[in-house]
Amino acid sequence: MKTASPLLPQIGAIFVAVSDIERARDWYCRLLGLPADGEIIVGHIYCIPLQNGLSLVLDSKIFPKRITDDAPLFHFNTQDIEASYAFLKENGVEVVVPVQHGHWFNFRDPDGNLIMVCKC
Repeated sequence: MKTASPLLPQIGAIFVAVSDIERARDWYCRLLGLPADGEIIVGHIYCIPLQNGLSLVLDSKIFPKRITDDAPLFHFNTQDIEASYAFLKENGVEVVVPVQHGHWFNFRDPDGNLIMVCKC
């Protein structure tokens, strides 16, 4: 048995199942303050490069197979939790859990995916 793993201790991308790729692209890019000018790949994938080297991969082909969960898929970092909370509320985003302990809160994207915001 091999003792050294060929896998890198890195995550390259996070997949998010979405029902409408154009709507999801526009929503996530607006949420993150990024231009929505990238290519939609093979009609159902849109990759949003993030500052830490990860990509957020929106995929409408896997949407029918998804199961919503009560655990967040991932979290976005913020330096100002209250401003982030206010921004999402002002933009009509469904906030599920208000700011807890001054450090985090949860919200849902238009497809019901649960996401967290954490103060870094």
